[in-house]
Amino acid sequence: MQWLETSQPDFARKFARLVEERRESDPDLERVVGDILAEVRTRGDAALAEYTQRFDKHTLTEDDDWRIGPQACRAAFDALEPELRAALELAAARIRAYHEGQLPADRDFVDETGVRLGAKWHPVDAAGLYVPGGRAAYPSSLLMNAIPAKVAGVARLVVTTPTPKGEVNPLVLAAAHLAGVDEIWRVGGAQAIAALAYGTERIAAVDVVTGPGNAWVAEAKRKLYGVVGIDMVAGPSEILLIADSLNDPDWIAADLLSQAEHDPDAQSILITDDAAFAHQVADRIDVQCATLSTEAAARKSWDDHGTIIIVGDLSEAPALANHLAAEHVEIALDDPEPLFAQLRHAGSVFLGRHAPEAVGDYVAGPNHVLPTGRRARFASGLSVLDFMKRTSFIGLDPAALARIGPAAIALAHAEGLPAHALSVELRLK
Repeated sequence: MQWLETSQPDFARKFARLVEERRESDPDLERVVGDILAEVRTRGDAALAEYTQRFDKHTLTEDDDWRIGPQACRAAFDALEPELRAALELAAARIRAYHEGQLPADRDFVDETGVRLGAKWHPVDAAGLYVPGGRAAYPSSLLMNAIPAKVAGVARLVVTTPTPKGEVNPLVLAAAHLAGVDEIWRVGGAQAIAALAYGTERIAAVDVVTGPGNAWVAEAKRKLYGVVGIDMVAGPSEILLIADSLNDPDWIAADLLSQAEHDPDAQSILITDDAAFAHQVADRIDVQCATLSTEAAARKSWDDHGTIIIVGDLSEAPALANHLAAEHVEIALDDPEPLFAQLRHAGSVFLGRHAPEAVGDYVAGPNHVLPTGRRARFASGLSVLDFMKRTSFIGLDPAALARIGPAAIALAHAEGLPAHALSVELRLK
């Protein structure tokens, strides 16, 4: 764990190194993923079957080996404990309500020159959702990806998920039933992204691919952007906490560990103005970590990437946070608004002492698929708009063309494009 203080002479250098740190690189990744994509594009289902056997030890032969039907999803939902079913339904309802508020409005108007202008929004025809499989599968991620797609109006919603040794998480199937997923294929990894992008004999291609995955999945999405749309290239999870000493150190420790337990490469950062409080939090992390079933990942994440930053005053925190541009930012103060007003770069922000990031992962409503690796400087979390596109339109009558056409002619000639100019000139004559 790294300990920094803004009063240290070399703080700027150490902080810059923290900001520039990359936790998502593998020199062989690009080549290996490129080979997998090429194989799937060329050989289709045969390549998928070989990779699934090699990586997941699952044999794809009959149709039942390839797909999970709606009856299995319904059965998984019906078999849930009542409390868990109610929790899943609450999460789905809140996610749906929040994303319905994101639906954009069409525009259609005539401006002062008489030109009709506007735009119409349409959903993509088909979307593919990647869901990590096996015991690490998360039904919350399926809801966060599938529900915005359905709210957008996507007609065909396809899930690919690995099923190691045939094992599938029933909670994921239950979530798929609740979200209205149309197809589920037992295929994972970079090969699943290739199948969604290119299409194979069994799996028809989609227009947009979203969803979390490992480094191979992220690299496949990066390479295939342009063949399909993607949500983002996501790296290891991150959390930044801004907290004063009035917080319970156990609460803050648990919040930091909530991201550390995801992945040994995840990063948890605490900014506080009280060194004694910071030491208490670090001690509680040690105690809590030893009780977690995810101790190995959480311990390595905290030891390798955890950071505590001591500032002279918490008013320094927003500038540091804006440089870090973290995936999740908690402002654990009685009045978080002054710091929140200065925060420009963050995937999602959690305000006050009673808004832990974990609530955002499940039931708050906003999407938990968020930019990592400082991408919050230019990117946003997953939304309904990731499953939609906008088509603009223009309409002119003779009078409107007469008003604005001469300017188009002048610009076309200036750019050396005489046919452009002619197409307007002929109408004006």
